[in-house]
Amino acid sequence: MNFSDLALAEPLSRAIAEKGYDTPTPIQQAAIPPALAGNDVLGLAQTGTGKTAAFALPILNRLAANPKHRLKLSTRVLVLAPTRELAAQIAASFTAYGRYLKLSVACVFGGVPIGRQERALFPGVDVLVATPGRLLDLVMKGACDLGHVEMLVLDECDQMLDLGFVHDLKRITGLLPKQRQSMLFSATLPPTIEDMAQRYLKNPIKVAVKPAATTAERVVQTVIHVSQPEKLALLAHLLVEPDVGSAIVFTRTKHGADRVVRQLSAHKIAAEAIHGNRSQAQRTRALTGFRTGEVKVLVATDIAARGLDIPAVSHIFNYELPNVPEQYVHRIGRTARAGREGRAIALCAPDERAFLKDIERTIRMQLDQQALPANFRDLVGLTAKLIKSSPSAADPPREERDFNRSPGGRGRDPRAVVHADGRGPRREGGRDGGRDAARDGARREGGPGRPANAARPQGRPGGGFGGQRNSGQRRSPAGR
Repeated sequence: MNFSDLALAEPLSRAIAEKGYDTPTPIQQAAIPPALAGNDVLGLAQTGTGKTAAFALPILNRLAANPKHRLKLSTRVLVLAPTRELAAQIAASFTAYGRYLKLSVACVFGGVPIGRQERALFPGVDVLVATPGRLLDLVMKGACDLGHVEMLVLDECDQMLDLGFVHDLKRITGLLPKQRQSMLFSATLPPTIEDMAQRYLKNPIKVAVKPAATTAERVVQTVIHVSQPEKLALLAHLLVEPDVGSAIVFTRTKHGADRVVRQLSAHKIAAEAIHGNRSQAQRTRALTGFRTGEVKVLVATDIAARGLDIPAVSHIFNYELPNVPEQYVHRIGRTARAGREGRAIALCAPDERAFLKDIERTIRMQLDQQALPANFRDLVGLTAKLIKSSPSAADPPREERDFNRSPGGRGRDPRAVVHADGRGPRREGGRDGGRDAARDGARREGGPGRPANAARPQGRPGGGFGGQRNSGQRRSPAGR
């Protein structure tokens, strides 16, 4: 099948031809025809398989075939995404595919001033891409009316549940017209997603192109067994190897990501952190520098494990193994994109071996073991000396670390944000910035004002499904 066989509107065909698209990906071939026919769609595919075009092209085709006058504060299409970066990427795709259509696309998410977004929505838009927390804020302020939505898309739905957006989704869908076309896309299909599909979709066409736990093709996967205190020395050694073009280093916590960035700086390795506690400007700057090659290493929590399209990532380092094995699949999916090859190296401490077994059971293969470097003892000693001689690489005092855990969140002054790169206090995106940062990016990593490895109280809104395993709490091997 070629895109020409889909009988898309001429402006759409011209736009995708200019982007060099010729043959649809498997998820696009499976999802676009039923979506064009007006059916609800339940799509299952890994991240990075072209899901955005699978729902964006049918939606744009319907808008082109049935133009309408925009209504104040309203939107015809609503796309919900779990993170700010993914929302911005989806909006950019709608703009690119619809460049020859007279359509208005808006994107709203937390961590930035809400006033600008209110002004953008006032005249009405054709397509609105949003994170759930900020969208509800706009609805409550009377700046957005969801009563005229004709098409709804829930993208990366399993991650939205992991981040605790289930209650927000219920509130949002309760404000939508019952007569609408809905599409739900997810990388996995746990029972909670099936329940959502039954609740939000009507007689959906189910399309699935790969098993949910299939790791990305062309990724060479290895594991190195090393003690936790010695991981930094090993990581610094691996990052300077000649074949490492650009790398993403994954940690489980926000504080861990900041600590790795500081300690790599002692080795003269430039790195940027991206996680839910960073302002939107900081996250955008980090991603831009990484995409342009100015920054070689991006240290991230699982907020960057989904949806971000950065084709040239050569290596993925699992500095800390995820306690949810499916997250491993999403993490290594950041490399080997667009036909390239990539490497994924896991650094496994003794207390993470249970996590490794879960991962190997999930992906149905054993990771090849890689030996430690011959001069590893010397590397460990060098790292200890560098960190000792670099005060900025050490952890901040505990009271300061706890105070700075959630920018603008509850129990702190939003104007006093101390950044890991040493810059002084500054305002973090306005009155609502900290609240939305917690809602739209930090729930999976512990939430505002709560240590990242603390369990949520039972029954508290935002806890998501799956109990403690999906709440961000580290699961000890002894408790398995």
